[in-house]
Amino acid sequence: MGMHRFFATTSKGLEPVLAAEVEALGGREVEPSVGGVAFSGNRSLCYRANLWLRTANRVLLQLATFPAPTPAALYEGTKSVPWHDLFPVDARFAVEATVRESGIAHSHFAAQKAKDAVVDLFRARVGRRPDVDPASPDVRIVLRIVRDECTLSVDLSGESLNRRGYRADPAEASLRETLAAGMVLLTGWDGMQPLVDPMCGAGTIPIEAALLASGRAPGLQRSAFGFQRLSGHDGRLWERLVAEAREQVRNSAARIEGLDLSQAAVRGALRNAERAGVSGIAGFRALDIREFAPEGPPGTILCNPPYGVRMEGGPDAEAFYRAMGEAFKKRCRGWTAWVLSGNPEITRHIGLKATRRIPLMNGPIDCRLLKYELY
Repeated sequence: MGMHRFFATTSKGLEPVLAAEVEALGGREVEPSVGGVAFSGNRSLCYRANLWLRTANRVLLQLATFPAPTPAALYEGTKSVPWHDLFPVDARFAVEATVRESGIAHSHFAAQKAKDAVVDLFRARVGRRPDVDPASPDVRIVLRIVRDECTLSVDLSGESLNRRGYRADPAEASLRETLAAGMVLLTGWDGMQPLVDPMCGAGTIPIEAALLASGRAPGLQRSAFGFQRLSGHDGRLWERLVAEAREQVRNSAARIEGLDLSQAAVRGALRNAERAGVSGIAGFRALDIREFAPEGPPGTILCNPPYGVRMEGGPDAEAFYRAMGEAFKKRCRGWTAWVLSGNPEITRHIGLKATRRIPLMNGPIDCRLLKYELY
């Protein structure tokens, strides 16, 4: 693999953070756009991007771009890609398609047409066809048509990179690991001052902060990546890069703490921290927000409190946010608080004026990361 063009996807609002990460890894021609970052690099960068990027959900290898105003043009353009050189015929594959403002109006039809082209090419070149497995493919082809312009890519990550491997139940918290890491990076936290999450739930924010503070690559816990199933995978290079990443793990004296009213949530967070290898860095205990009074030198408070579908409006929600505001105002002087808000009507009950508002998407929820200077 020489120099290639890649595209890393991320949550909307995190594109500048991801771009900085890619540049730090040595990516060239880095170009942020809505929902991701394009960049150029070699095989080593491809592997390191999957291993090290904290805010990327997937890394795609861009293969071809061509006009596709008609089904025939899409078929021919897809068939012109040497798929038989990219993955073996025994691999199961799937096509994931999105279309917008194009002559081909339906994504399912576009995916079917591209699938036919891939299968026909294999039959012509190899003599048999690979199987299609939409549920659990070895190789995922990503097709995107916007205004009749088609881009074909292959997914190098496999399972989404937010699946770090430390959460036994990925559905136990609504905050993706990649978004939690992005929030930590957006605060500018340097890993030296304390960081506390007073509503930690599954512990995702403190764990991501601990991974950052200890220099631990977020992909170290994962067992498999999409690029390992492609033809020409360099196993020795990958093993060397993983070994180098393990050598970079360092001890951290950072004080990182997660608090939650629920004892069950705290137990789950402790288990997650243990699996992530940061149980010696991130601590967890049960505490009501009404008793929140961080000790020691001031630092950063970062939290994702209940909102929207997680908490209905009404007296209970208002009281909860008022209690949060009272704790911030009376017992957190000198600290800087960052609160992810998905419900401005509830958040206003904090009773403080935000000095910064950063737009972020938490799944389908339009949020703001609010900064409060606590004097």
